[in-house]
Parts: sequence; structure tokens; C-alpha cells
Amino acid sequence: MNKALVLFSGGQDSAICLAWALARFDHVETVGFAYGQNHLVEMEVRRDILQRLPSIKPGWSERLGPDHVVDLSGLGAISETALTRSMAINTDQDGLPSTFVPGRNLAFLVFAGAIAYRREINHLIGGMCQTDFSGYPDCHQDTLDAQMQALSLGLDRPMKLETPLMHLTKGQSWDLAEEIGGAALVELVVNDSHSCYRGDHHTRHDWGLGCGTCPACLLRAQGWSDFLAHKTQPNDES
Repeated sequence: MNKALVLFSGGQDSAICLAWALARFDHVETVGFAYGQNHLVEMEVRRDILQRLPSIKPGWSERLGPDHVVDLSGLGAISETALTRSMAINTDQDGLPSTFVPGRNLAFLVFAGAIAYRREINHLIGGMCQTDFSGYPDCHQDTLDAQMQALSLGLDRPMKLETPLMHLTKGQSWDLAEEIGGAALVELVVNDSHSCYRGDHHTRHDWGLGCGTCPACLLRAQGWSDFLAHKTQPNDES
């Protein structure tokens, strides 16, 4: 059976990646990580998305398998970052944002790989992107390639990571969502997914819920604006 495990946080990117996987694989499972993040609300919204997303397309409910949640609170305990502590969101002396959690994506892949091994799954799906992102080095393609090579060697099994958003802007990721699931998927991602670093899932904007001022909200808002602008552009052939 053609199976995949989606690293699913409940955010915009991972929600689109889950839909992408459901459109391509016979069997799809999900994994979420509670690592002591301040915006723990994302762990709540992911349950809502898992309930509603399968109804977008015929056959998706049959393809969606179990959800796995991993406690990685130890990662948050050793991380002095704006995502795991009450501190300002800024840029440090190395040029990295204070929201960077060292080793986060690397740890996610190791634990996802362990689950995939047990579940006889060889494909991991992640929402990592090096086009519109916050400067995190563990989102780079070369970093992920190296980690997957080590994972395949360590498990003695070929493991593949699919990153459908890697070379897309946030605006283009909205285009992809519309291509996969039409207006229904776009509406679900807008209303149900969570991106805000401050955990605000109450303040409503046209692009979704969030504080509107943190880097994640600003990036999401700009992507939504680009998406709408692209949709309203006149057809070059007309």
C-alpha cells in the first residue's frame, strides 16, 4: 500500500500538506509534537482539522488513518526561545530570529521516522519551506537531505521526505490549496489552521485567526494578500 506519515502541526502549511498527501497516497497518518510551545492552541486546532478535512474530497475519509501525538516537552525545557518562553520576538547576534528552536525539525524527523518504521511507512511529508520562511536553518533543503540520509541509514530502510511547499511562496501555497481542494479547502485552512506565535486564536482577520503582528501572522497575511492579488489579475490571453 502507498502510505505516508504527515508531520501535522495544525498550521497553514501542514494543513495544506495533509490535503496534498490525501490526494496522492492510499493511506495517510499524521503525527503532532507537543514540545512546550507557547502557542499550544495549535495542538487543539489540529484535532478539528483532522475531523473536517476528510469531507473536502470523496475518498479522503477512507484514506486518513491514525493520528499520533508525541510528547517532546524535553525539547522545550532546554530551549531558551520566544516559542517556549515569555520573551520578545527579535533577531539575535547570529542573525537568527528568537523564535528558532534549535534541533526542532531534526527531532521531529527522528521521532516521525521511528513511528513510520513501526507503521511500515516509508514516506514522510513536511511543510518545510526555504522560500517564505523565518530564517530557520533546519528548513533548508540540504539540512533535510542530510537528516533523511542519516535516518535511512540508522533505520536500515529507505526513508523519503516530501516537502511540497519547499520552493513556494506563502501566496503560492494558497494557490496549491485551491488547486487541491478548491474553495472549501482554502476556507478550512483560513478558519481552522493556526499560525500565530503568540497563540491568539480569537482575533479574526480575512486571512485567519491571530495577533496580526508576530512574524508568523505577518507572513501569512502577506501570502493571503498575494494570493488574492493573483486571483484578481486579468488573464494575459484575454
